[in-house]
Amino acid sequence: MARPPHCGPDAERVSSSTPRAAGPLLPWWLVRPGLLPALPAVTGLRFQALHTDDAAQAYREAVFRPVRGAFNLVADPVLDMAAVARLLHARTVPLPAGAARAALAAAWRMRLVPAAPGLFDAFLRLPLLDAGRAREQLDWTPSTTSTEAVADFLTGLRHGAGLETPPLAAAGTPARRHER
Repeated sequence: MARPPHCGPDAERVSSSTPRAAGPLLPWWLVRPGLLPALPAVTGLRFQALHTDDAAQAYREAVFRPVRGAFNLVADPVLDMAAVARLLHARTVPLPAGAARAALAAAWRMRLVPAAPGLFDAFLRLPLLDAGRAREQLDWTPSTTSTEAVADFLTGLRHGAGLETPPLAAAGTPARRHER
């Protein structure tokens, strides 16, 4: 891809603030629709998602337009565990955040999960992002909803999709052996 003339060597990087969470924390065999009867609806747990194809389109637009700075890239709607439960054909069971954290902390101490309780705390404090600037200045609109992006993510987990890089390697590959 050629560098547009308005982008000199000192051009600011354009980035998104879309965190990747859950990949190695969610066992792939649990994401089959109908397998889990219920999921915990943790109080205050909500998140946003974006399909990689939509992120790529936004980056393309940012490279070829005279824009600077960071852009928040997210799709609608904001999701919660009820939305994930619908994708997995499960119901939700209300669970206070403190009880979820205590269970995670116990599992962490017993080395049953790779996520420290602090990661859960951080996830609960994630701000909701506004993609308005990207929509206006990049003339960008995601083609995939956040619900569809999460559905694709769950399908990828279920089928062991990944790349041979440590963060993206499928479960059971040599790049992820240290997580067992």
